[in-house]
Amino acid sequence: MALPKFAQRYEVGDAWLADCSAHPALVRGVWDGEALAPIPSGGHWLVAETRLATGYPVLTRIRAEHRGPVLADPELDKLWWLVPLGAAEELADVRQLVVQPAGWCLHCPPTGWQLEGRMWITRPDGSGQLTDPAILAAAFGPGGHRLPAEAS
Repeated sequence: MALPKFAQRYEVGDAWLADCSAHPALVRGVWDGEALAPIPSGGHWLVAETRLATGYPVLTRIRAEHRGPVLADPELDKLWWLVPLGAAEELADVRQLVVQPAGWCLHCPPTGWQLEGRMWITRPDGSGQLTDPAILAAAFGPGGHRLPAEAS
């Protein structure tokens, strides 16, 4: 029996996210046990961390097609953006963000559901798309990110 369309979308995102770990089967096993899976940064992406209250409004400043995965934990007041490996230098001057070093573990739920209060605001979709650090930095700026008129 074929999976419903939304379940297929979540499965593709889960596969990509699990494959970002050196041990995808362990990640899936943790999810099967209904727990957050620790996935270390540095292999495929880095993590830019901010307060939820600060970062959530930034989501509206970046069009969905320019946004990579974004994970939220309201209880901890945290928001995590998955950004490219070279993003630390580009985001160094954005005082609202802390780019975690390679090897730092992001404790992730699967893409299709909330776990331990954490949820994907923008889910991994399997494409590997990450948030461009230049767009993210601009969105945190006073005027926010604006696309050139011809790109709108």
